[in-house]
Amino acid sequence: MTEQNQTSCTPRGELYERIEKFQERLRTADIQAALIVQKADLFYFSGTCQDAHLFIPAQGEPLLMVRKSYERALEDSTLDKIIAVRSFKDIGSNIAGRSNGKGRLGMELDVLTVNLFSRYKKILEPLEIVDVSGIIREIRMIKTPSEIEYLKAAANLTAEMFSEIPNFIKEGMSEIELSGKIELFLRVRGNQYPRIRGFNQELSIHILSGWNSAYPGYFDGPTGGTGLNPSSPLGSGYKKIGRNEPILIDYGPVINGYMVDHTRIFSIGPLSDKLTEAHNTSLEIKRMFVKEAKPGVDGKDLYNIALGMAEKSGFAKHFMGYGQSVNFIGHGVGIELDELPVIAKNYPIIMQPGMIIALEPKFIFPGEGTVGIEDTFMVTESGVEQFTRLDDSIQIL
Repeated sequence: MTEQNQTSCTPRGELYERIEKFQERLRTADIQAALIVQKADLFYFSGTCQDAHLFIPAQGEPLLMVRKSYERALEDSTLDKIIAVRSFKDIGSNIAGRSNGKGRLGMELDVLTVNLFSRYKKILEPLEIVDVSGIIREIRMIKTPSEIEYLKAAANLTAEMFSEIPNFIKEGMSEIELSGKIELFLRVRGNQYPRIRGFNQELSIHILSGWNSAYPGYFDGPTGGTGLNPSSPLGSGYKKIGRNEPILIDYGPVINGYMVDHTRIFSIGPLSDKLTEAHNTSLEIKRMFVKEAKPGVDGKDLYNIALGMAEKSGFAKHFMGYGQSVNFIGHGVGIELDELPVIAKNYPIIMQPGMIIALEPKFIFPGEGTVGIEDTFMVTESGVEQFTRLDDSIQIL
């Protein structure tokens, strides 16, 4: 048995509890085993992000096959069976020896490329490859005790960050300069790079001001930003920060692999009555969520209530985008930014204890800017607990 090393992030007991839940779902779906290859899922089930494949049978001990670095994987993971492999052929041989060469094998087909899928299919024949990405995401949706502690640590770091932002912001500085100051502050305190699962949804830092916080982009979220050039057309740019315009700070620190998501609005001088009123509507939507979100409630209903509140305010066409609004107001966070659940239009999902939700009601006004908030909550047995506890009014500097 591999002893737990100081570098291990995940308690051994939790790793095996996660695997057992997954194995139960595999048996229910009549899937004989699964092969985990994506980094976020690999970390969740094995505790390491080394170049490895994790074979999980529907019953029995999982096998972690490591190409590089085997020594690091031994330090990171507390799984019992960890072996070194050299090639895809070795992986295929090990799986064949444990599956009798028949049955259905689950893989993460939501993120696996066609080329890789074809390669795996060839080395795993005659096993039938089926998709288990939905099962994995549903299991990861309910956070374990260690995950909750890491998320709280990330929330504590974001509180430190926001307390320093008034000292960073200066009239006339560029967004990218402000972004650099904030990133340095977080990085020296252990901040990591965030992960996102969605295809081609590369993540950029959304530290935006005035019209640029309402500048459209490809990202599947309410805000965009020019970015630095067409090769990176998202997030902070060279725009200078001016007076009487919203400065949107949307940043989620990552600690021990886990992130929260948090947005606050700052301004050098007061904003217009229109923007202030729209921001206050965001706060009303947040208060509604805190009151109504509890186990058994359908997330789709929460979205519809929020949309009705936006319509009543008169700002519905600016809600969660302008022209091409996104149809959600909240999303799960954890190892990745875009986890389940999603609080969205026509997306029924029942609230359960242990879910982590970043709620982000925002209003986008082209040429003027974005207002609104984002806070990370955990669903409890009786309601929701807010992790990111900071003043959510517009911060006038």
